[in-house]
Amino acid sequence: MWAVRGEGPAGRGAAWEPRRGRSGRWYHRPMSTGASNTSVPARTEPAPGNPAAGASGHEMPKQYAPAEHEARIRARWEGSGAWRADPERVLSGRARGFSIVIPPPNVTGALHLGHALNGTLQDVLCRAHRMMGDEVLWLPGTDHAGIATQAVVERRLWQEHKRRRAEMGREEFVALVQEWKDQYEATISEQLRALGCSCDWSRQRFTMDPVCARAVRAAFFRLFADGLIERGKRLVNWDPVLQTAVADDECYTEDADSFFYYLRYPLVHPHGATTQAERSAGELPPADAVPVTWGELARRGYPGAEGRAGDQPAWVTVATTRPETYMGDAAVALNPRDPRAGALRGLFVELPLVGRVVPIVEDGYVVLPAQLARTDEEAADPKAAFATGFLKVTPAHDANDYDLYQRHKQAIDRALGRPDAGLINVFSPAAAVSDRHGWSDVGDAHLFVGLTREQARARVVSEFAARSLSAGAAGEPLLEGTRPYRHGVLRSDRTKAVIEPYLSDQWFLRVTDARLRGAANEALAPDQFGDEAPLGVGGAPAGGPLGARAEGGLRFTPRRYARVYKQWHDGIRDWCISRQLWWGHRVPVWSVACQSVERLREAQARAASEIARMGFGDAAAVVADDRADPPVLHVCLLRDEPALIDALRALGLERDPDVLDTWFSSALWPLSTMGWPEPEASPDTRGLLAAFNPTAVLSTAREIITLWVSRMVMMNRYLLPEGWPCSLAEPPGRGAGPAPFRDVFIHAVVQDGEGKRMSKSAGNGVDPLDIVASHGADALRFTLCQMTTHTQDVRLPVVRDAARGVNTSPRFDLGRNVANKLWNASRFALSMLAGAPARAPAQEGLATVDRWMLSRLARAERAAVVAIGQYRFSDYAEGLYDLLWREFCDVYLEAVKPTIAQRPAQARVLADALDVVLRLAHPLMPFVTEAIWERLAAARPAAVTPGVGLGAGRVGGLLATAPWPVLDEALIDPAAEGAVGDLLGLVAAVNQARAAHGVPPKRRVVLHASARARQAMDRSPGLVETLSGVGRVEDEGAAAVGASTMIVWDGAELRLSDLAEAIDPAAERERLGKLLAAEVEKAASLRSRLEKPGYAQRAPARLVEESRAELARSEQEADRLRQLLGRLA
Repeated sequence: MWAVRGEGPAGRGAAWEPRRGRSGRWYHRPMSTGASNTSVPARTEPAPGNPAAGASGHEMPKQYAPAEHEARIRARWEGSGAWRADPERVLSGRARGFSIVIPPPNVTGALHLGHALNGTLQDVLCRAHRMMGDEVLWLPGTDHAGIATQAVVERRLWQEHKRRRAEMGREEFVALVQEWKDQYEATISEQLRALGCSCDWSRQRFTMDPVCARAVRAAFFRLFADGLIERGKRLVNWDPVLQTAVADDECYTEDADSFFYYLRYPLVHPHGATTQAERSAGELPPADAVPVTWGELARRGYPGAEGRAGDQPAWVTVATTRPETYMGDAAVALNPRDPRAGALRGLFVELPLVGRVVPIVEDGYVVLPAQLARTDEEAADPKAAFATGFLKVTPAHDANDYDLYQRHKQAIDRALGRPDAGLINVFSPAAAVSDRHGWSDVGDAHLFVGLTREQARARVVSEFAARSLSAGAAGEPLLEGTRPYRHGVLRSDRTKAVIEPYLSDQWFLRVTDARLRGAANEALAPDQFGDEAPLGVGGAPAGGPLGARAEGGLRFTPRRYARVYKQWHDGIRDWCISRQLWWGHRVPVWSVACQSVERLREAQARAASEIARMGFGDAAAVVADDRADPPVLHVCLLRDEPALIDALRALGLERDPDVLDTWFSSALWPLSTMGWPEPEASPDTRGLLAAFNPTAVLSTAREIITLWVSRMVMMNRYLLPEGWPCSLAEPPGRGAGPAPFRDVFIHAVVQDGEGKRMSKSAGNGVDPLDIVASHGADALRFTLCQMTTHTQDVRLPVVRDAARGVNTSPRFDLGRNVANKLWNASRFALSMLAGAPARAPAQEGLATVDRWMLSRLARAERAAVVAIGQYRFSDYAEGLYDLLWREFCDVYLEAVKPTIAQRPAQARVLADALDVVLRLAHPLMPFVTEAIWERLAAARPAAVTPGVGLGAGRVGGLLATAPWPVLDEALIDPAAEGAVGDLLGLVAAVNQARAAHGVPPKRRVVLHASARARQAMDRSPGLVETLSGVGRVEDEGAAAVGASTMIVWDGAELRLSDLAEAIDPAAERERLGKLLAAEVEKAASLRSRLEKPGYAQRAPARLVEESRAELARSEQEADRLRQLLGRLA
């Protein structure tokens, strides 16, 4: 059963009673008002045209064939409009709102098992809430996935037509991508429908549709006007094939064999200064540098300099894996704890061939070589074995070097003679060496211009190997040597090209601002930073997203991911939101570069005047960037106004060609899908934002906590401030609004049997539709849900189905078996109900097994509520399995089979039990339960079991819209559970003995029982006999030892006879001997524990007493077994 970790407040209230969830949050769930059924809605007849209407149990096929039912049932669901949410019911107070926005799949291709898993989990929540009476909005949609989709289409365009997008033009290429999007959007929608996802398909969104595009434009405008979006030249991940900036999540690291190259840089004096004071000051730009000799270094106290020729030029050796970037070096750095640092202060190095003289700076980031390490930890650094202690600093082509440059920017820029002088870009966008993108002092290094990175690396190494530090310095080449080295190389996920850290002009969103980062962190609930221990018990489906929460109410499940979220914000950097692509939301900014700050101010005044004259002051934001080189005027437009655009072009402004990062539009998903900033503008979005934002829960993967969850929280809190709705032109300063969801559930990752991620390229992927075709949607859903825990990822052994040519997994057989078990059990139950008379039974008139079944159903319903409420989907599936298979099928159906004809009341209990099972199972297995419920409606008796509330379907007579079952607290019957539980123990003992002796299933055996056992059996007539194949019950003294076998029940010895023609004494002695050996071993273990010195004094008194009692029982059982063996001798 579902593991009930606690109960909510005792008793039942009125129509809705609050209960406290695991995290201390209040939610509501439907409850009955007492033992009477006056509040239960009247049942309705099956919907007209229902093909199953009037079908009885024996008319059901023997096997459940999903393909014969799923398409028909899906058409009934969607045709009824059951999934369309009505925000008015929420806003009027007639229903509570529950909403989820689906993480939009990329339109790059079909869905995989990870999508199927997340779709199933979300559908479980939505269906459960819908049955509980909530107004449910599950918004579906897809993501345009800018770089991913463009890369796929470009690759296909080249493979099939040998054309590049540059040959087509922007409009033609975007139209081609739109065709791709339309094709795969339809495929994705069909896949989700095939899985049974109960989304509001009438409101399906796409991140570039007009509704979402309007939200993207408005959000950009607002953030730009508030100074949170700015343009700047910064280091980004650059894909040289697509020639665009890419996000961290669009890259992967691949280990590669390479080398550390050891390059010698000559040491020089700046300016030809001759005095120590002048050399140490280093205040003027270096030029006409004078070489430093080893003799001077020796006088400065440089370790090891005495062993060199005093009149020869001195050098430092840098270690690098990227010699091709040395043309962009802005400094050489060493650790201030390096013993050589003091002797080098005030000196510079000169870059060979380039001729640039760069300063030496000290920074603790630099790895000390192993021989200079001060601690074991430093010596253990893998790079220490390769380090020289001197680091070439290339800010425009290495992220760590960029950070180091920022720490020493003033000193480096002063030494190089101008602001930002250290940002030297030596590559073109195609990653070829170029002197046209920021590198001007080429010197003799022109021989590298035009080479690719790989070609430049080889050429630099060969030139350094062939050249010496100075004429006549034989034996001292610039290349000191190389050493093999294996390290991680960052590659583009889309093109597989090696990523180039690249200095580029981009648009950035200042997420480091407290209005964004601070608000995101403040959204977390305070209890998210404790241990993983539960904070409480209970929870309605969705575990608390229902109650209103103020700031500080966002919760993660599992809670450990809250720390990932917070740590991300603690170390966050401004977000590069522009991409050099054609597919995506175009940056809504028009710009013009000015020759000077004065010209910039003039352009700003003209643009502002023209905007005001035309009456577009609320739709245009003007920013003059005087920090750019050259200064730039930017005008952001809230909407495209042709007249205003013409006026801006007349002033020399042109629209930015870039598009926005896909994650920018994704960050607005909870807002844009509901019509923000003008939700009342369309009937499809009217009322949605007010009724359903914040949403209840976001179910997503851990990899995008930083890239998506964080950004949605920032955007929702900033763009839905206190007092919203308000004008986009209103100045900032209002309090932050709500987080876009109240809970974040981080689901497991689907892996193959070896723990590897599934992928098409690896050949270990499983197409969910292949499983739907072979096993049915319910089997897929049950298996994925049953495997979803809070602690580990989902592992599915993958095998090849050669007959169909697809991958599959034997794990899905479990789900198919459960669906078939439910179908066959229902078929059997309906056959018993067919024509069976029924009357409204009095509670006291029910048989013990009936009261047991009702009690188990009541507990199962409560446990299901807790499991779903805590997002414990595995507990939910396991509990459903136990209820259906082990209790309803294996016990109750078999128990009532011989008595239902004589007990009319049992027909009502059986019908209600089946109905409750179907309702509890429906969120997880919707197709098979709906197909069975169609038949149950026609076969069930009209009488009502007191305490069981089973209302009719709200729409079209569908189980999908029927109420969640309501079972009174009074139905929980510990006495009946105890009585039946005892008898099931006896059943198990009999069946174990039958199995041990190989008794055929149909053979009826004789049970020799004590008076107490017979009395217990009389309270549930036929239960033991039916479930264990007992033909008759006789007195315990009537069995001959040699012709019977012993069983133990409730500490008493009973016997079974007539197991076969005769009991084999030798086999019986062997069986009893094994039992005796096990008991002796158990007693010895307990005795050893109790005799251990100090145990009785140290262990808790309760545990000591329990051990002693257990030892006594074990010794007593061993003596009894010895007696039995003696009687057989």
